[in-house]
Amino acid sequence: MQYDVLLRHARLHRRADLVDIAIKDGMFVAIAADLAQATATRALDVEGRLVVPPFIDAHVHLDAVLTVGQPRYNATGTLLEGIQIWSERKPSLTHTDVKQRALEEIRWEVAQGTLYIRSHVDVCDPNLTALRALLEVRQEVRDICELQLVAFPQDGILSFPNGRELMRKAMELGCDLVGGIPHYEWTRDMGVEDVHYAFALAKEFQRDIDCHCDETDDPQSRFTEVMAADTLEYGWQGRVTASHCTAMHSYDNAYAFKLLRLLARAQVNVVANPFDNVVLQGRFDTYPKRRGITRVKELLAAGVNVALGHDSIMDPWFPLGRGDMLAAAQLALFLCHMSGYEEIQDVLDLITTNAAKVLRVQDRYGIEVGKPADFLVLDAPSAFEALRLVPARLHVFKGGREIATTTPARSVVRRASEQDGQTVHFHP
Repeated sequence: MQYDVLLRHARLHRRADLVDIAIKDGMFVAIAADLAQATATRALDVEGRLVVPPFIDAHVHLDAVLTVGQPRYNATGTLLEGIQIWSERKPSLTHTDVKQRALEEIRWEVAQGTLYIRSHVDVCDPNLTALRALLEVRQEVRDICELQLVAFPQDGILSFPNGRELMRKAMELGCDLVGGIPHYEWTRDMGVEDVHYAFALAKEFQRDIDCHCDETDDPQSRFTEVMAADTLEYGWQGRVTASHCTAMHSYDNAYAFKLLRLLARAQVNVVANPFDNVVLQGRFDTYPKRRGITRVKELLAAGVNVALGHDSIMDPWFPLGRGDMLAAAQLALFLCHMSGYEEIQDVLDLITTNAAKVLRVQDRYGIEVGKPADFLVLDAPSAFEALRLVPARLHVFKGGREIATTTPARSVVRRASEQDGQTVHFHP
């Protein structure tokens, strides 16, 4: 068979030997230790580099990206000031403004190997300006990226005027998932009702759920358990995601143990967001300061599926970032004390296979015969080296078509006695 693309000498995650990978008509058609006799329109020798399925950003806010400093910077660095600044920026949102910023950021992510994105969209806007713009973006980027949109009530479902009606309208317009924000409602009872309403709406529209939940340092914020209980009651196992869950960082161990078992039983996914979680949480602490990020390591050990999101990118909550999910994974490795060799292997799963389960795309995701040829080539030979170096994504393919390339930087050190110097590769 004449293949379209043939990768030679590729290394796959958790596989010791090198393989050749053949692609035809946009699909993986052969993966073997040696396809020496095969021919292809394009042959690419990756020389033992790591080939992985696309990165997945399981939580981002494309409506707010690239708005840092508009109308002002977040001086306190707190979550609450970020929300206040966003409320000041929201009235000036236009269809074109949202689309241009979102499309720019999506290009950033795609260039770095992220081909699946789940974006929360603030629907606490009577005109739903951002949502209407991102619905168009979702369609326009289909050739390079799959985008899921969550109806996100930034100011609350019950605490914002006509919050319920706006959530319903967002689902009618075409949102993929129902969101919520129970910890931000005015009272505990309203927070519980926030979760109940999200589940009722999800059942009505037959949609999955992804709620911002317990994004606070308050150990008394305990709405994740309500989400798990509703998941079991509605039979929505595997279809529910609790995002952030930073209060879990502050729970006592006895309660956390109970909650971990409940989340595993309900098959609730958890998405942590290392950049925002470590920057925004612990702001009321003196010393010691809490890290804020949820109990990723313990959740995984309890059998809970955990993934990562970038969350904010140059916006009122996080002024930095460029949409690099491998950098987010590296930060999670540091914050969650996952530096054991096998743990490092697991960290790569947080932005690949685990995240695919969150987005429920696992049936068409992964480097396996019969699945779409979506993959990237890292300028590193292993997950260990990838998470150490955060290297260039040399080649990014979607459906067997190369959609992005990166030429890695070259560093040269010149001694006094040397004219040309020596190239530094950063590999021991």
